[in-house]
Amino acid sequence: MNQSVEKLTQIEKYVHSLFHDDASGHDYYHMKRVAIAAKRLAEREGADTFIAEAAGWMHDIGDKKLFEDPQAAQDQLDNFLIGLELTNEQISAIKKAMKDVSFSKGNIPRTLEGKIVQDADRLDAIGAIGIARTFAYGGVKGRPFFTENKEDISITSIQHFHDKLLRLKELMNTESARAIAVQKHQFMETFLDQFHKEWDVHL
Repeated sequence: MNQSVEKLTQIEKYVHSLFHDDASGHDYYHMKRVAIAAKRLAEREGADTFIAEAAGWMHDIGDKKLFEDPQAAQDQLDNFLIGLELTNEQISAIKKAMKDVSFSKGNIPRTLEGKIVQDADRLDAIGAIGIARTFAYGGVKGRPFFTENKEDISITSIQHFHDKLLRLKELMNTESARAIAVQKHQFMETFLDQFHKEWDVHL
């Protein structure tokens, strides 16, 4: 086992310890899918695969919607990375790749690896998995999945598709991710059409 693989294995175990019992769609398996997608996109885009995969695994650590004390989570992550005996350059590159992934921040990462991790995270937010994650998160937050009351529609899981998910296809940073996003976007549109037909009892 080479050093990069060994370090990624340790990162995976660390991430599993933090996210294995999450029920909001931000669980260990989300991190795993993003890490794998980031590695594959990095291979296609000529980026550093180790940095992309490592940042993919850890991209949600310190997210304020997932951690009661985001700064403590970040501090613990810093200590973990130092303990992995990564170089200062590697730690800096990983943290840069993690920094601007979030959709809510509205930022485009500066590094290619960061753009790739953002794309990988966004790809996991759309398509069949994205649909499942949307309703999982809505359930954890106590949100109705839909309502006919237009005053309350903004808090529903279905509205989340219009506020965010249907926009992601056009916000991908890389050509590789844009190509993948097309089919996943179409699947969501098909789902929404069917959802509204069934809601309106069009049998």
